[in-house]
Amino acid sequence: MSELTLEERCILTRRIMALLEGWGLGASDTLVLLQLPDSIKARNLSRFREEDCFPDDPSVNRRLAYLVRIEDALHTYFPRNPEMRHIWVKRANKQFNKRSPIAVMVEDGESGLIAVLSHLDCTFAWDMTGSKAEYQKG
Repeated sequence: MSELTLEERCILTRRIMALLEGWGLGASDTLVLLQLPDSIKARNLSRFREEDCFPDDPSVNRRLAYLVRIEDALHTYFPRNPEMRHIWVKRANKQFNKRSPIAVMVEDGESGLIAVLSHLDCTFAWDMTGSKAEYQKG
């Protein structure tokens, strides 16, 4: 995501902040989920809703990319019911040992984001297993 212009990065920042707020994620969990630098405190998150952009950091960029793909997958799962997109991430899921997807993402970090995305997007899971590379060889 380093190739984004400043304006595109700010638009992405607003999109992700709206997504996380829609999920009911608090400031401290947002900091944990995005792995924002230690210099950014929970009380400073409001600036990302209006003026600042997320830092251009490889770890933050990966997490933003996962969240965009998760959001897109939820749109595919629930194309006509936006409220279900928010409910699904908060509801206990047997795939995640009865934890909610949002708990998995916050508690397990990047591997939790990958687990949720893999559950929602079979093409991502297929790519992760190396099947894509093996398929292209054949």
